[in-house]
Amino acid sequence: MQSQIPYLSLSIWLPVLFGLVILAIGRDSRAGLVRVLALIGSIVSLLPTIPLFTQFDNAAHGVQFVEKSAWIERFNIFYSLGIDGLSLWFIPLTAFITIIVVISAWEVITERVAQYMGAFLILSGLMIGVFAALDGLLFYFFFEATLIPMYIIIGVWGGANRVYAAFKFFLYTFFGSLLTLVAVIYLYNKSGSWDILAWHKLPLSMPEQIAIFVAFFMAFAVKVPMFPVHTWLPDVHVEAPTGGSAVLAAIMLKLGAYGFLRFSLPIVPDASHYLAPVVIVLSLIAVIYVGLVALVQKDMKKLVAYSSIAHMGFVTLGFFMFNDMGTQGAIMQMISHGFVSGAMFLCIGVLYDRAHSRQIADYGGVVNKMPKFAAFFILFSMANCGLPATSGFVGEFMVILGAVQFNFVTGILAATALILGAAYSLWMAKRVIFGKVTNHHVAELTDVNGREFFMLGILAIAVLAMGLYPAPFTDTMQTSVADLLKHAAQSKLALTAP
Repeated sequence: MQSQIPYLSLSIWLPVLFGLVILAIGRDSRAGLVRVLALIGSIVSLLPTIPLFTQFDNAAHGVQFVEKSAWIERFNIFYSLGIDGLSLWFIPLTAFITIIVVISAWEVITERVAQYMGAFLILSGLMIGVFAALDGLLFYFFFEATLIPMYIIIGVWGGANRVYAAFKFFLYTFFGSLLTLVAVIYLYNKSGSWDILAWHKLPLSMPEQIAIFVAFFMAFAVKVPMFPVHTWLPDVHVEAPTGGSAVLAAIMLKLGAYGFLRFSLPIVPDASHYLAPVVIVLSLIAVIYVGLVALVQKDMKKLVAYSSIAHMGFVTLGFFMFNDMGTQGAIMQMISHGFVSGAMFLCIGVLYDRAHSRQIADYGGVVNKMPKFAAFFILFSMANCGLPATSGFVGEFMVILGAVQFNFVTGILAATALILGAAYSLWMAKRVIFGKVTNHHVAELTDVNGREFFMLGILAIAVLAMGLYPAPFTDTMQTSVADLLKHAAQSKLALTAP
């Protein structure tokens, strides 16, 4: 479906434009103006994403809201955008989380406010570009460009070891992407086109497919991150500012998972099936082992960071079982994780702003001083461990059902995540929220103000709405998931036979 109004371009470039304007202001003496302009920019940037799901045709096959124009004609490179049910919800999710992050930093960030707000708005547009790009080089441009603002956010506004964390983040994700660049150039030389959808139909031999799969896997597995290339994430989360952790967990981790959907499964289906057992084993290790690692964490941010790795293990597990329930559940888990993980990091940020500590042992009895905050924290903790009627339950339950259909033992192992999730989430909630007030720092805490209540309240509504009524999400992705699985089931080897 050709779009009459360039909703996707507006979704990408409006936040980038507002970000550049804010950077041009660039003075702390105008911090109030910058904050207002950032909020207006983030809200205005959300508006063109709304028609994407209100006008989306659930029954239509292929991509919708297509925009295509020549970019570098000599090399057959196009500015090509479009979405389907696989990518639809990540665009409004990105714009929505950006608004929340701007609100979260309203009183907290007092230095280099323009640079902070500008970096997040530009990052928002670049991440939306990843989900909308249909040209391989355009995708790679957006995919790599997201590293720059996030690197700056971590390195400038992070904690004591922010430079180390920023370098670790950049090196892991950048080097993982170099092989992907080689792979997309190979696909261009093979097909004469940068069109991702054309690559889906490109005949490839098994050695070619395995090499391309490994190249893509290096970039996407690091970004998810999958075990054993997950070690950068806890360090980055601990050092990143609250907004950086929220965006990293809620959106940036999804870029890698989305890459599997758009590149690995449809472009190299035979290699995907052949190497699926390896991915499934790595995913189960992430679900179980990393969940156990989360249990022993003393830092709240590290605990939630490890829980993110475990939850994203559900996503890759769902993709590589090649059944409808597992794939839909994995996408639902990605969307839910965007709400829940972002909310958890924002809650930790609220506590840190008051007590300047993320250590679980430094809290206890918070409910006595912050009852409103405690209610939000418990809700998000319950969603984090997959409580029914919250968004966290829907995706995990669907993936477990898909795992049981795939293999009963795999289903049993995947289900242990619900137990582990409850263990580390409720253990943290018990130590931090309940009991008697343990020290004078907790005794001096004040409950959430109007800004924080609004921020956490909106996320709470999203978590409950998705958990109670997931149909709008599943309805939009059914056709695209069915098309993807049908395509991934068709071998390309016969097409390459002499």
